[in-house]
Amino acid sequence: MARINLLPWREEQRQERQRRFMISLLMTAILGVVLVFLVGSIFDQRINHQRYRNTLIKQEISGLEVRIARIEELERTRARLISRKQVIERLQASRSTTVELLDMLAKTIPVGVTLVSIRQQGPQLALIGNSQSNARVSAYLRELEGSELFLDPQLDFVRSSARPATDVEPYEFSIKVRLRQPKVEDEEAGYDVSTDQGGPQ
Repeated sequence: MARINLLPWREEQRQERQRRFMISLLMTAILGVVLVFLVGSIFDQRINHQRYRNTLIKQEISGLEVRIARIEELERTRARLISRKQVIERLQASRSTTVELLDMLAKTIPVGVTLVSIRQQGPQLALIGNSQSNARVSAYLRELEGSELFLDPQLDFVRSSARPATDVEPYEFSIKVRLRQPKVEDEEAGYDVSTDQGGPQ
């Protein structure tokens, strides 16, 4: 005799498929949560690492800024010391300039010329005097030009004096000339102090 299955097998198959679908859906949801957690953890680690690196960079930048400020202060101090050294050396070098100036004036002045006034303003020197003739003044200019102490002698005027001191020297004149500045040690060595803010040129 044939055996007949009266159970609703189609309903069982449908329930089985639904059960498998729910299991798959649950597994997918769990896998998604795990993936989201892993990805979030990875990004959190990267963010924390980047924050740590940013903190280190900021600390290094702060340290460098302190060093730069210290270096700038040392540069300013160095520039002030070089300036003072230059002034001292020029003062020391100019001590003998007065003696040399008077000696050179005595050597360069020709016969027939008398200096009445000598005025100095910085490197500029104004010579005022009396002369026997224009030729004597021209000779004096040549003597000044040939001297190592004087630079660029310029004749302001030469004219007959309204009130000559003597009849021998009826002309008065005015000459302007620059004094050659004494060189300090740094300049003689070819070292430009004025442009040394950023180091040797």
